[in-house]
Amino acid sequence: MKLSHNARPDQNWLRALMFTIFGSTVLVVSYLQLYFSHLGFSRAEIGYLYGIGPLVSVFSNMFWSMASDRYKTVRKVMIILLGGQLITGVMLANATSFGQVFMLVTLFYFFYYPVYPLADTMAITTASKYGRNFTSIRVFGSIGYAFFALSIGYFLGSFGPGWTMWVCVTLATITLLIGFRLQDQNEPSGSSSKMELSGLWAILKRRDVLSFFGCVFLLALGHRMNEAFLTITLKDLGASEGLIGWSLLISSVSEIPIFLLLSKYGNRYKELPLLTFAALMYTLRLFLMSVSDTPAAVVAIQTMHSVTFGIFYVTAVRYITRLVPDAYRATGMALFTIVWSSASGLLSGTFGGLILDHAGRQVFYLTAMAFSLAALLGFILKLLSSMTKRAQ
Repeated sequence: MKLSHNARPDQNWLRALMFTIFGSTVLVVSYLQLYFSHLGFSRAEIGYLYGIGPLVSVFSNMFWSMASDRYKTVRKVMIILLGGQLITGVMLANATSFGQVFMLVTLFYFFYYPVYPLADTMAITTASKYGRNFTSIRVFGSIGYAFFALSIGYFLGSFGPGWTMWVCVTLATITLLIGFRLQDQNEPSGSSSKMELSGLWAILKRRDVLSFFGCVFLLALGHRMNEAFLTITLKDLGASEGLIGWSLLISSVSEIPIFLLLSKYGNRYKELPLLTFAALMYTLRLFLMSVSDTPAAVVAIQTMHSVTFGIFYVTAVRYITRLVPDAYRATGMALFTIVWSSASGLLSGTFGGLILDHAGRQVFYLTAMAFSLAALLGFILKLLSSMTKRAQ
């Protein structure tokens, strides 16, 4: 397919956006917990702070993504969200009490979470327009995460965790400037039907959609428990900020070859077998975390991020684009984010902190493994059901 003159700039600015917003992910997912610990909050309080944002994001994801579908613009919504992150980030950098931080983190997450499904929506649309694969754009998020995981780790190791929010503000500023260069992509002819709530409800009532999101939710619980408290686990085992940065770098870099392989060969394989394999690898990964007692072992296990999240995420997005019509694309991605990040983050952050505090690290990771095992069984049942239908 011959690309238009504007194809490369459109894709390159979107790749730059992916690069920087996943730099923010490093902070929010991994270093924000250390920042809260620096402020003197307990593990249970850190769990509440991790959990309240996902609760609010359940509503914010739907609100902003439905607005994007209804008004046919991702770019304008993205700019509003990035501007909101910048303002709340500055306010959060100056807050110290738990009450202030709790309120501002809640507001920050209102603007933070919806950026990701909207960025994925824009990547899917742009890739489709120019005959590219979604992962050829999304892989720059992994590259950005790897770069910022290491650089932020060493920066905060040198200057202290008190600088965490100012790094976040700097990234939000850069990302907002990139956001102004983004372009909304016109939908292909014949796919411009208007998003209606009645149509969305009809999709959500389908058994295949409900069972898919149910399996995703179970798998997400285990994933988010590990993600929310990985840095604290490493810190408890004696790891430095630099080693924590290497741990995050390893997991992110491990995604890149998987993304590239799936970009080139992924369409040769059906989604359900790949999702089942990813769930199996998640179960094994979390079991290994439960029996590991050194920072080196935990860092080594991070390489399994490639065959867990790497395979799962790309395949799940591909599966969603097949389940959900184009007119509901942003809303469909928002629903996936709500299940994968928001609802699961609420439970994993709140109850995960309590389990870690009162039952210890081994029970914490065995609980996470149990959720992944339940998801594995669910995907196996879906796979067997689909094979039975094809055989009939």
